[in-house]
Amino acid sequence: MSARVYGYGRVSTAEQTTENQRQELESLGHELQAQRWFSDTISGKVPAKERPQFSKLLERMEAGDLLLVSKLDRLGRDMIDVLQTLKTLEERSIRVKVNALGDVDLTSAAGKVTVRVLAAVAEMERDLLVERTQAGLARAKAEGKQLGRPTKTTEEQRHAIRARLNEGVSVSQAARDYGISRASVIAIRDSAPVATETFA
Repeated sequence: MSARVYGYGRVSTAEQTTENQRQELESLGHELQAQRWFSDTISGKVPAKERPQFSKLLERMEAGDLLLVSKLDRLGRDMIDVLQTLKTLEERSIRVKVNALGDVDLTSAAGKVTVRVLAAVAEMERDLLVERTQAGLARAKAEGKQLGRPTKTTEEQRHAIRARLNEGVSVSQAARDYGISRASVIAIRDSAPVATETFA
């Protein structure tokens, strides 16, 4: 029995279509029969195993079959998910080819090297992003910029709110008077400076 060829496509919104992905794969000489083409309209942030049509595809495929996708991100939401998907397919002796990576089976020895290199690059990019973010925050802090959401009240207003609360005004009333939430009033009340005693 000859190996069967399956294809999978994914788009994020209903306004998009996976037909161009299917045509792209067929233009390479692979015939994709209707019953062997699966596609999801779902966010790329959803793991592969949680995509309805991808799950059906996995149920249908057997050892020796070939899975075609246009890009690597069709196999998972990130490199960790992609690697897990490829591992699952390899364990079932299902071959995988990604058009964007050329005519190489990603479950083969050469394909695994390609995937590992891509995973290393993706990890490096994540590390660089974290590094740049931390450097930006440190620079902003050094320049005296306030991080996080700006406060809606001035120090004078916060002092006045604490004074009114001490006089017996309710949290809800203070919130209405200053146009802020009850949670903000409670936070102001609880952040009151602690008085310290001095000894002669």
